[in-house]
Amino acid sequence: MRLFVSVDVAPLADGIANAQDRLPDAGSLRFVDPENAHVTLEFLGEVTPDRRDALESALATAVDDAAVDPFELTLGGYGVFPSLDYISVVWTGVRRGGPELTRLHEAVERETTALGFDPADHDFTPHVTLARMDDARGKAAVQRVVADANPDVGSVEVCEVRLTESTLTDDGPVYETVGRYPL
Repeated sequence: MRLFVSVDVAPLADGIANAQDRLPDAGSLRFVDPENAHVTLEFLGEVTPDRRDALESALATAVDDAAVDPFELTLGGYGVFPSLDYISVVWTGVRRGGPELTRLHEAVERETTALGFDPADHDFTPHVTLARMDDARGKAAVQRVVADANPDVGSVEVCEVRLTESTLTDDGPVYETVGRYPL
């Protein structure tokens, strides 16, 4: 099963859809379903069923070790990966709750690395993906919106971390929560 560790922001689906609506119809943008919105703390990839129990125990330990109480997460603005010159992902950022997400990420990565999972090969930037850009069509229009717009997406109370299974389909990923770890 393909798994990742995340914080759910689906209650902000309307705000996420509004931020997506401000992006141009560039022809090369594939928008994320706002109902699937989340902040990824750690992508784990394919996990065999025999590793699942150890993983669930490690995640419970990580959330406890992070010592993060429920907090308000506020999203807004735009950003891109890897750069404005070469856009592959358009995202909205974290305006409030970043330190808490970072502590959770660090604790999760520490525990999952101890289990043999590879650590991320990039710095942690808390964000919610809005769209993926397949090619350079419309890049200039996307660059203008990202540089000039600063949407408020909204706030949500974060009370748990989730272990999520991602099943890839022709219609996009289907997510199922398979573990919950309260703060």
